[in-house]
Amino acid sequence: MKEWFAQLQQREQLSLLALAIALGLYLLYMLVWTPLDSRRDDLALQNNAIAASLTRVDAMVSEFLQLRQSGARPGGARRNLTSLINQSTRAAQLPVSRLQPNSRGEIQVRMENAAFDDVLGWLYQMEYREGLLVREVSITETGTAGRVNATVRIAQAG
Repeated sequence: MKEWFAQLQQREQLSLLALAIALGLYLLYMLVWTPLDSRRDDLALQNNAIAASLTRVDAMVSEFLQLRQSGARPGGARRNLTSLINQSTRAAQLPVSRLQPNSRGEIQVRMENAAFDDVLGWLYQMEYREGLLVREVSITETGTAGRVNATVRIAQAG
């Protein structure tokens, strides 16, 4: 290869060297600079998303501290919702087999072998009279006519 290069005229040797330098710069750009540039853009987007998340967390912390200073109890709404559901299901004579609060302030109510009309009346009362949100309802029939098993997820409105 060295002999071949030495046989070329000086003008051809300079042209080949310039081409080799241009090719080297192009490869450097394509293999190093472009991936680094796209990675920098990805990290900037990720940084913006984390900053927005931090802003939301800061707002929640401020709200929590205000609630703590005012003496309000964050779990109080869930307890009131539980007692409201207990009282209303007792009044409607619905057989509640499970009443389970979750971390989002919602309550899951499981009723087994309940009268279908009573379940619908209770759901109406919860949503339209009490102003609660019925987020999810699952009703399956039992072997007895007019009797159902129901699972309902209820949350405070607003």
